[in-house]
Amino acid sequence: MPTDVVVLGAGMVGVCTALQLARRGHSVALIDRQTPGRETSYGNAGIIQREAVEPYAFPREWSAIFDVAFKRGIDVNYHLDALLGVAPRLARYWHLSSPARYPRIALDYSRLIEHCLTEHDELIVESDASSLVRKEGYRFVFRTQAALDVAAARANDLLLRYGVHHAVLDGDALSKAEPGLRARLAGAVHWLDPWTVNDPGALVDHYVQRFKALGGQVFQGDAASLRQYGSSWHADTSDGPIHARHAVLALGPWADKLTTSLGYRLPLFIKRGYHRHYRGGPGLRLPILDAERGLAVVPMAAGMRITTGAEFARIDAPSTPVQLSKAEAVARELVDLPDPVEDEPWLGNRPCTVDMKPVIGAAPKHPGLWFNFGHAHQGFTLGPVSGRLVADLIEGKQPFVDPMPYSPTRF
Repeated sequence: MPTDVVVLGAGMVGVCTALQLARRGHSVALIDRQTPGRETSYGNAGIIQREAVEPYAFPREWSAIFDVAFKRGIDVNYHLDALLGVAPRLARYWHLSSPARYPRIALDYSRLIEHCLTEHDELIVESDASSLVRKEGYRFVFRTQAALDVAAARANDLLLRYGVHHAVLDGDALSKAEPGLRARLAGAVHWLDPWTVNDPGALVDHYVQRFKALGGQVFQGDAASLRQYGSSWHADTSDGPIHARHAVLALGPWADKLTTSLGYRLPLFIKRGYHRHYRGGPGLRLPILDAERGLAVVPMAAGMRITTGAEFARIDAPSTPVQLSKAEAVARELVDLPDPVEDEPWLGNRPCTVDMKPVIGAAPKHPGLWFNFGHAHQGFTLGPVSGRLVADLIEGKQPFVDPMPYSPTRF
C-alpha cells in the first residue's frame, strides 16, 4: 500500500507527528505493535507542563548522589547490571549538566516547551477532547518552610527568564485549596500555566480518531520490519506491506534498538517509571508533586494515581516496584488512599538523551528517514510541538523553531 509518510510508534509523539502531517493533506500510515497510547504516553502524570522549561539535570550535590547510590529516597532506583551498562552515557549526562553547559541546553529546551499549550490547544479543540482537560495548573507541595522558600525563589527566577507564572501558597492557603489533604504542610508553589488531563491515554485516542477522520490509517506492525528499497521505505503490517517516501521513527524508548541496527550510535538511555490508581476518599482538586519526597499524586478518571520517579533498568527487566511501595506509604501521609484499582502496578519506559534534549530531524545516513524521540519526561507535553517541527522539516518549510539544537547530527 503506497502512502506519503509512515510513522513508526503510536505514543503521544508518534500520533501527533502523524496527525500534524495529515492536517496538511499528506497520506499517512501510523504503525505500532499494539493499540496507540498504551505505553509511556498512558502512564504519565497527565500534565502538559508549560512550566517545565528546564529539563531534569543530573544532580550535582554529593548528598543527592549518595542518597541515590544507597537507595535512600523514592525518586530514583536502579538495577546494578543496567547501571553498569549505561554508565558511560550517565557520565556524559552528568558532564552536560554542569553549570557551564546546562544553561544553553535549558534555553534550547525552553523554546520547545513555550509552544506546548498552543499546539495542544489546536489538537484538543479539533479532536473534541476539551472535557478531558483542566486549565488550572498543579502544585508542588512542601513539608518544610526552607524547601518552600528555595522553590519560591526558583519560581520567581523562571518567571523573569521564561515568563512562566506561579502563586505561592502558605500552609493555611494550601489547606483551604485542598481540604482533602490529611497533613498540615508548609505550603506550595502553584504553577498556573500547565494544563492537566484526567486520562492521558484517552487524549491520545482522541488525537488518533482525529487523525483517522482526516484520512490517516492505523496499522498493527513491528518497527523492526522497516527497510529501504531505493528511494522508498517499506514496513510490514498485519494488513500487508506499507510503502512510503518518508519514514518517521517515533519509537520512544525502543528507538535505540532500531537506530543501532541502521548504523547509528546515539547516546540514548531509558528511565523506567511506575503508577497505580486508588479509588475513594476525599481526593484532591489538582495534582500535587510532593517535591521533598519525589512522588506525584494525581486525580484521574480511574482514581487517584500515584506515580514514581526514575528507575534505571533494562527495558525488558522484570518489574521491581519498590519505589511505588515507598511512594504509597508517603502518599498515605497526605491523602486517604483505599485499596488499589489494579492488581499490579503499571510499568513504562521514558526515552532519554545525554544532553536532555529530544532527537528531532533528518537521519544523516538515510534520505527520507526522520527521527522524533528522546523526550524523556516530556513526550506527553511536547508531542504536538515536535510533531509540527517534523512536519515542517519533511515539507522543506521554514521551521517555526530553529531545529538545529535537536538535530541528530549534534552527536
